Amino acid sequence: MITLLTIVLLITAFFVGMNLWTRRLTRDGLKRVPQLGDIVPVKGGSIHYVEKGDPSKQTIVMIHGLTGQLQHFTYALVDILADDYHIIAVDRPGCGYSTRDSADLGSLPEQARMIQEFLDTKDISDAVLVGHSLGGAVSLAMALEHPDKTKALALLAPLTQKMATPPQVFKPLGIRAEWLRSLIGNTIAVPLAAKTAPHTLSIVFDPEPAPEDFLDRAGGALGLRPSAFITGSQDVVGVDESIDAQMARYAELTVPGGILYGAQDAILSPQKQGEPMKPFGLTSDTIDKAGHMILITAPDACAAFIRRITEAACAEASNKTV
Repeated sequence: MITLLTIVLLITAFFVGMNLWTRRLTRDGLKRVPQLGDIVPVKGGSIHYVEKGDPSKQTIVMIHGLTGQLQHFTYALVDILADDYHIIAVDRPGCGYSTRDSADLGSLPEQARMIQEFLDTKDISDAVLVGHSLGGAVSLAMALEHPDKTKALALLAPLTQKMATPPQVFKPLGIRAEWLRSLIGNTIAVPLAAKTAPHTLSIVFDPEPAPEDFLDRAGGALGLRPSAFITGSQDVVGVDESIDAQMARYAELTVPGGILYGAQDAILSPQKQGEPMKPFGLTSDTIDKAGHMILITAPDACAAFIRRITEAACAEASNKTV
């Protein structure tokens, strides 16, 4: 006969086993994707970044999306653009090798503040912001709060509008209790993520195939850590709680720029997310037969788009000074 004590011991053993498995996967992820750049402390945490190109040239700052890391940009885009621009790619607060101290820092204004504070320490006051997905929403927050420090927006498949629910693949992250995030993150989340990674990537990249080297070259193995799950959950909730206020401010947007989507984006709809930004001065274009991860699957097209936005902004700034 199974007693209550036996059940408790079995449950305890299960969670202990999951925690040990999680620790092993975490160690493996850190080995596969080591720290690439430097870390700068800011209020509420720190920002990890990589820098390439001539600092005397126009600065382009790259901000990745949900559950991502700066390797999404170092995968291809940084090298394509670094000969002509000064490139900085950051890990958003709490992601990759950046940190944040509390869940409330997952809101759009707080993430924007932390990244802008980092840029201030670098004396960068005219950045072109390249934000992908959630990074696009953070870029918009920075442009709204610091239009004098943002030269242009070149947004790749950005989140701009409130969604009724997160995309299906990210719904498990919608946890509001921090204790529950921590429990799941330190036990079952990472082993499950490791087992379901091929399926998850196929959804995120749909209709294109995910590259075979995504876990290493694009830093995906860093997602196999408790902190990645916890931060992702904080992001989903933080964005949901702050994007209404951001949308209400879009009429204040004065920073020029544009938006580029994959026409078949299965995560964020170009029609629902890109088209509504046209009245606020942002162009919206698409890449045929492409999905959500265009920064990895179509880097040349993304680079051409970023160049076009950057050159137009620089020309406009030059005309104003004449």
